Amino acid sequence: MTTPPANAPRLETERLVLSAHALADFDDCARMWGDSVVTRYIGGRPFTVEEVWARLHRYVGHWSLLGFGYWAAREKASGRFVGELGFADFHRELTPSFEGKPEAGWVLAPWAHGHGYATEGMRAALAWGDARWSTTPTVCMIAPENAASIHVAAKCGYREATRTLYKSHPTVLFERPPQSDIVR
Repeated sequence: MTTPPANAPRLETERLVLSAHALADFDDCARMWGDSVVTRYIGGRPFTVEEVWARLHRYVGHWSLLGFGYWAAREKASGRFVGELGFADFHRELTPSFEGKPEAGWVLAPWAHGHGYATEGMRAALAWGDARWSTTPTVCMIAPENAASIHVAAKCGYREATRTLYKSHPTVLFERPPQSDIVR
């Protein structure tokens, strides 16, 4: 077994820089996760500072233990915090199970909604993931009323797999085939 990287590799797109989370990102993360517009489809309530602190540790832990995780996304031109995106293994108690499949996710600061940043950043993350998991599908779960995220998922190659409940709330499970299965 190889040792995973301690930090996320730096990725760049036309407008974004994706990099490992740092302590300096905490205030931006706390503002984003504390906003009810951001969390209306993710838990339904703003996150506390304590919950965001634990989330930041979880991101760093993913990279250290699993060799994948979430990136902090910033605008390349201004350095402004855009949001977070990447892959996780949250060991969700979910039927059907995500076991063995990286779970993709994205969340953006309210000012960044509607500018194509989620799609742009996730396409870069997926290209990185495709090089790593050429035979493993990735998955994501989205609240059925979150039309914007469902649209991003579709643009990134995700297709609805099933509908189920997660923590007693309806959710849609999506799957993206491994890169080697994509017909170009």
